[in-house]
Amino acid sequence: MELTLGVVDAFTSKPFSGNPAAVCLLDKEISSELMQQIAMEMNLSETAFVQRTNQIGHYNLRWFTPTLEIDLCGHATLASGRWMLRKGWATPSDSIHFHTRSGELIVRAAESKLEMNFPLIPTYEDQHPVYSDYLFGKKIVKAARLNKNWIFQLENEDAVRSLIPDFMEIAKHSEEGFIITAAGEKFDIVSRFFGPNVGVPEDPVTGFAHCALMDFWYQELGKMKLHAFQASRRGGELWLEKHDDRVLLQGEAVVVYQAEMKLEL
Repeated sequence: MELTLGVVDAFTSKPFSGNPAAVCLLDKEISSELMQQIAMEMNLSETAFVQRTNQIGHYNLRWFTPTLEIDLCGHATLASGRWMLRKGWATPSDSIHFHTRSGELIVRAAESKLEMNFPLIPTYEDQHPVYSDYLFGKKIVKAARLNKNWIFQLENEDAVRSLIPDFMEIAKHSEEGFIITAAGEKFDIVSRFFGPNVGVPEDPVTGFAHCALMDFWYQELGKMKLHAFQASRRGGELWLEKHDDRVLLQGEAVVVYQAEMKLEL
């Protein structure tokens, strides 16, 4: 069996920044076990698998970390759209409909960017049972819970950038991980995401987290549009817009390399 994969840096216009994802376009179905093995071999935070359906413009999309399949991944969805445009599976005028564990996700070209239509993730103000006042030495302004994760608002951008996480403690006190955030200086908001329980100690840029951050900051500021930066070592830039229970995420993506797998199964 021969498979071609593209590695795409998402939420950036520059190679070797943003969040890299591998994308595999499938004309024929392969097993979940093989998908997981390929994701482990690629050893990126996520590997996406896109499979044609019987309906033109509609595709099945699944995401795997090196250790497990996940429900939603923004940067690997963005990467999938870019790789499909590069390989001729889609054109800039197309709306790409992905069918996923999180429902239908729509991606389309928006000038130099790609725009993703994702579900808004509800957040609920709450107090973490362990981290109520300080998180690894940084003062907590407000905390909120969402499905399998927590958001902690810190005092300022510097607190977000300089926080030193304890991944063992995060793994112990969350289902998936922690999102930290603050109002930005150049950007509306800045954030970081730590997900040791999904095999990603710190994610470079996290689409799903911004589906929750849009709701969190809408409750805080009442703003429908946000310009966001994820302050990881690689860094990544996103434009967010709330539409009822959906959020439009825009970002750029650049293809870095193509890999060929020849599997003797």
